[in-house]
Amino acid sequence: MPLQAVAGAQLSCSFGVSPSVLSVLPVNRVVAGGAPAANIGDSKPLINIAPFGMCSSLANPTVAAATAAALGILTPMPCIPATPAPWTSMAPRTLVGPMPALVQGAQLMCAFGGVIQILNPGQFTVQCS
Repeated sequence: MPLQAVAGAQLSCSFGVSPSVLSVLPVNRVVAGGAPAANIGDSKPLINIAPFGMCSSLANPTVAAATAAALGILTPMPCIPATPAPWTSMAPRTLVGPMPALVQGAQLMCAFGGVIQILNPGQFTVQCS
């Protein structure tokens, strides 16, 4: 069974240069391993998903503009995630508030082509079915 992701979970993006941290507002009043539990709706840029340092995706308009200005030499720019949809998950039956729990193994697609994944769920005691 996959582990429940919580506030403080460590995230990575395939186009980001550094890991990020998941923020979970305690609106659902569910705690797992001592921290607010996340659900698949916890996917808002800058609210739930912090930047990943610098972005190297040419689909990111700022990276494309900087690369063009550098005569085609890839020029990473600050990462501001663009996540228009919720996390895709193994659809656990466990609900956190009105949505399925966010578990390790879930993925979140960035509009700039990156794939965001959970490196560390933030706790190791609560599993979801």
